[in-house]
Amino acid sequence: MIHFVGAGPGAADLITLRGARLLKAADVVVYAGSLVNPELLDMCKTGCEIHDSSAMTLEQIVDVMVHASSAGLECVRLHTGDPALYGAHHEQMDALDARGIPYDVVPGVSSLFGATAALRAELTVPQVSQSLVVTRVEGRTPMPEQEKLRDLASHGCTMALFLSAGLLDRAQKELLAGGYEPSTPAAIVVRATWPDEQLYLCTVGTLYSCALEHRVTKTALVLVGRVLTTHGERSLLYDAAFGHGYRNAVPNHSAGGDAPCA
Repeated sequence: MIHFVGAGPGAADLITLRGARLLKAADVVVYAGSLVNPELLDMCKTGCEIHDSSAMTLEQIVDVMVHASSAGLECVRLHTGDPALYGAHHEQMDALDARGIPYDVVPGVSSLFGATAALRAELTVPQVSQSLVVTRVEGRTPMPEQEKLRDLASHGCTMALFLSAGLLDRAQKELLAGGYEPSTPAAIVVRATWPDEQLYLCTVGTLYSCALEHRVTKTALVLVGRVLTTHGERSLLYDAAFGHGYRNAVPNHSAGGDAPCA
């Protein structure tokens, strides 16, 4: 069995319990060496065969997994964050499907949520923003025509930019062209949850200059939106006047709108 495991955003203790269990039992580990915390490899048992995929091609990675499967070994493919976000694991799964090799996926804590936790922010604040756009700046990997950054920016909701630390001059221009006001709050979070984590608060209008000032060129996530500084309205979820399946409404209180289930 091949196990695709999300390693979490950086801190070694943010891998899931399931991911840690599989890592400890693995005979073969292929890990994303450019981003995965090497402390996680301390969990591996003696004799575990470890491969750093940062210098490997897709074919080489798949060859290691195929060999492990053929030998009846447990193999962990350790991805940074959660592999579902820019993890490039679909192409690996396609290759395994073509060979009839079984695999599963263990989710991980995304750097998006590591960064949000570091900022002590909520991404969905009532009456401020109830939507989140997760995207990237177009670079060597092209964006679909309907997903240009300025078009997504026109919604004005909370936005998270992955893989864009070296392109923040372009990001700033596109965000402004899409409709964000220059004063819209923004944050650059470098190496979220790592010991050397860095947080830089700025605005859309100062995004690029902030990155230049602090020499941010990689391993950073950018958050944009009023949720970073605006408290918004109180949620109805815990409003005494809002009854639901777990709690009756208290008379003589007023509330309106929708609320999620508790």
